[in-house]
Amino acid sequence: MSNYNEWAARHPQAARDLEQTLGALPWPTGEDGKSEAYVQQQVRLKVAHAGGMSWRNNVGATPVKCPDCGAKRQPVRYGLANDSAQLNAKIKSSDLILAIPRVIRPQDVGQTIAQFGAVECKAPGWSYTGNGRESAQAAWIALIKKLGGFATFSTGDVQL
Repeated sequence: MSNYNEWAARHPQAARDLEQTLGALPWPTGEDGKSEAYVQQQVRLKVAHAGGMSWRNNVGATPVKCPDCGAKRQPVRYGLANDSAQLNAKIKSSDLILAIPRVIRPQDVGQTIAQFGAVECKAPGWSYTGNGRESAQAAWIALIKKLGGFATFSTGDVQL
């Protein structure tokens, strides 16, 4: 499988058209006429340009009822670091999960690894307030960085 850069090199006009189209979509507007969804697409393009991959990480829980008796069951939880409501209150995984190609240095020169990454996307104009949700998101980012991964908040200006 080739990465975005290889595809774009073979199809330069198509790559320019794709980037122009994605930049011109009528996203729901926030400050500066852009939204968090717009920021996510910008980050995903930058990751693809770097030869990496990104996946949307939806986090939540869905109530479940027994189909036979209607009794409530434990909810089905989904998303990274969402094993319980208590854990999710303390740490919230990011909107995007990344695999970023990195060249190992110096003892393994020439080998490429996929570094784990996470980006919490925010609408342009956002600034950190430290509220409970943002604090839990910052805890996830700190954990990933501590383990050697790449993690950050982004309003679209992410530098891989």
